[in-house]
Amino acid sequence: MMATQPRLDGPARVHLLARARVMKALAHPSRLFIVDELARGERCVRELTEMIGVDVSTVSKHLAVLKNAGVVIDSRRGVQVFYRLRVPCILNFFGCVEAVLEEVDRSGLVEIS
Repeated sequence: MMATQPRLDGPARVHLLARARVMKALAHPSRLFIVDELARGERCVRELTEMIGVDVSTVSKHLAVLKNAGVVIDSRRGVQVFYRLRVPCILNFFGCVEAVLEEVDRSGLVEIS
């Protein structure tokens, strides 16, 4: 009896699409900055706007992408909206990315632009 080969359909596809949504949400320098900052603690939109140096609507759009992907959660206090990481273990992924970058740099395999 032969084992069946994994296929990219059905539940496997749905799960991989969900993973890709999280990866896409992280695929922007401003959003990576936001996640790094939220690793240090909760921040309000105003603080993040000042740190990034863009307008509030741009930061709000980045936060919406992260929220829709499940990376961050928010809470309203008066007129301020505060954000924090939903699951801090997302930072483990960043450590892995750093290891890849160090290895690429050490080996000289590809140029990072």
